Amino acid sequence: MVHENKHVKNARYVRTVESMFACPVCRASMKVVHYQSLICSNHHTFDFAKRGYINFMNQPVNTKYSKGLFEARRKLMTEEAFFEPLSHAIASAIHAHVAKPKKTSSILDMGCGEGTLLSTICNKVSSRGIRDVIGAGSDISKAGIAMASKNYSDKVWTVADIANPPFKESQFDVILSILSPSNYAECNRLLRTGGIVVKVVPRSGYLKEIREVLFHKATKKYSNEATLERFSKHFQVAEHFRLCYTTRLNPASMKWLVQMTPLTWSLTEEKEMSLAEEISNQITVDLDVMIGISPK
Repeated sequence: MVHENKHVKNARYVRTVESMFACPVCRASMKVVHYQSLICSNHHTFDFAKRGYINFMNQPVNTKYSKGLFEARRKLMTEEAFFEPLSHAIASAIHAHVAKPKKTSSILDMGCGEGTLLSTICNKVSSRGIRDVIGAGSDISKAGIAMASKNYSDKVWTVADIANPPFKESQFDVILSILSPSNYAECNRLLRTGGIVVKVVPRSGYLKEIREVLFHKATKKYSNEATLERFSKHFQVAEHFRLCYTTRLNPASMKWLVQMTPLTWSLTEEKEMSLAEEISNQITVDLDVMIGISPK
């Protein structure tokens, strides 16, 4: 049996869902050609990378999201189940609010990073009775998407801007925006009738143990009311809840957490190591979860 290149294998999968794509330059329909490229009817061409993802950005974007950060994030989720309660809550919300009965469901994660949360959520949704779950992830970080494509090849992975996602209107039942920026106009364009947006933002207690050591003071209280108000202007709020829990991490896992969080971006590697040793092994995850229904 001939071994297929990674990008050919992924291109074969993308070909099965190519009808969801729209050219980010001219919005024309796109097709997979020779398992090498996605090409629109106006001949704008986007090649599959060796890892199997597609880069739709016109020019490289510099971000602070490094390969090391994404590796730490993936280890924290796969080996410590750091966001397990969150992925469970999101899967439950999808099951509760997406129109049924449905044999196929499509989920887009805008700002997916290295793809672990999207993959986990798709698996949980599938286990709840939806036979076929199509997962797509977009992020401006090529490092994150390359890792996603390497580890989760049964998904569609794109390097793309949330202001110009390469998909046609009304393609998704669910759009995820988890601890990342959102573009609500594009969310509404991409959602099917009755589709939902899941927006997750940190509350004041999120990773408070790190902030208290970094800034030598208790975490200040703040409110997400302005975020909720803006969200409610674009979507019918079906559910809004607080998800708060604590988890214990061993020393190795604590280093992954310190490496993952933007709170430590200004620190040297030596200071990161020192910080990981100072923090209590019990860490707080404190989040606001908003479920919005498309107004279509």
